[in-house]
Amino acid sequence: MKDEESGNRLGAYLRARRELVSPAQAGLPPGGNRRVPGLRREEVALLAGISPDYYLRLERGRDKNPSPQVLESLARVLRLDDIERTYLLGLAAARPRAPRRRRPEQVPARVHELLAHLQIPAFVEGRAFDVLAANSMAVALSPRLTPGQNRLRSLLLDPEEHAFHQDWTKATADFVAALRTTIGDDTDDPRFVELVGELALSSQRFRTLWARHDVRSLDGGTTTVHHPVVGELRLHRDKLPVEDVILVVYYPDRNSDSDEKLRLLAALTPTDAPGGAEPAPGGSSGAERRVPPGPEG
Repeated sequence: MKDEESGNRLGAYLRARRELVSPAQAGLPPGGNRRVPGLRREEVALLAGISPDYYLRLERGRDKNPSPQVLESLARVLRLDDIERTYLLGLAAARPRAPRRRRPEQVPARVHELLAHLQIPAFVEGRAFDVLAANSMAVALSPRLTPGQNRLRSLLLDPEEHAFHQDWTKATADFVAALRTTIGDDTDDPRFVELVGELALSSQRFRTLWARHDVRSLDGGTTTVHHPVVGELRLHRDKLPVEDVILVVYYPDRNSDSDEKLRLLAALTPTDAPGGAEPAPGGSSGAERRVPPGPEG
């Protein structure tokens, strides 16, 4: 975290990824007495075809302008996928800039109308996974989707959310990696600073995952959850950008067991009136975000 705080994000990323590659994965003998996890600096330099001194300067932030060829070689040695490689190239291209003033995240009025008419769980989230608006089916699926909640905080700190996800370990890894991707070079954004600081203090799981520097997109996908009333649900997830926010919908395969269970949940849930899917009191951005942190599951 020190490198990130000092602005050496490239060095922090290289170090974190180096520690995740085993000698065997890199085609090297394991060696008898390795004091560091993963690869040594000199091994990365050798495999990338650069001098150990130059690689050391990169990790320590003394050289912030590596060539694309060097970065491509490092990406190969560190076994980065396309998203991770793009992230690495972006770190090297980043330049100091004046802090940006982002406008508050607003949910368009027509999206409130859309939420009220949808018969499947649907909600709107901001860049930091704040729930800005939701329909009654989303809240029936999970009370943690109430406007004003933060999805990542709930996932890490709420025991009920832990039990809700069939694969909580994967869900937390995906969400934290997606948060780092979303932050990008907006490291001075007050909302991100607040959320990362809070979770770093409250969750060992978050600290472990954040130190890995994983980056990932969290768009479409399929998840299995355990609902306390209707039981196991297998749901697809789609994320649709609408202006500055994201509309998220969950839906089952047609005529599946999960489809029947979701219909049952809908029958037990009061229907939204058109325009009734309102954000939390205090503003359309769901500004009332804080909830008392519970013990991490």
